[in-house]
Amino acid sequence: MSSNNEIYRRRASILSALANPARLHLVDALSTGERTVGDLSAEVGLDISTVSRHLSVLRSAGLAADRKEGTKVYYTLAVRCVLDFFQCVENVIAGGACRLPACPKENKQ
Repeated sequence: MSSNNEIYRRRASILSALANPARLHLVDALSTGERTVGDLSAEVGLDISTVSRHLSVLRSAGLAADRKEGTKVYYTLAVRCVLDFFQCVENVIAGGACRLPACPKENKQ
C-alpha cells in the first residue's frame, strides 16, 4: 500500500468513528471536559455498556483519551480540532458558508 493510500485509510478510519450519531453526541459531551462512562451514559441516554463500546471506537481512532483514577476511568477529547471540523459541518448544513481560514468556498466569495 502506498503512503498516500495509508493516509486515506487512516482518514477514513477517523471519519468512520465519527459516522454515528451516538459517538457525535459523546464527542460533544466530552468537549466540555472530562467525564466518566456513568456521566456520559446519563448525558446521552444510553446504557453504560453501549457508551463504553462507543468510547472504545473513539479511542481507537485517536479522538478520545482516558485516564484511571482509583476505580474510575475519566474520558476526554484527545484532539480538540475535531470541534473545528464540526463547526465546518454546521456551516455546510446552514447553507455552505464555511468560515474556516482554509475553506476555499469562503475565500472565493
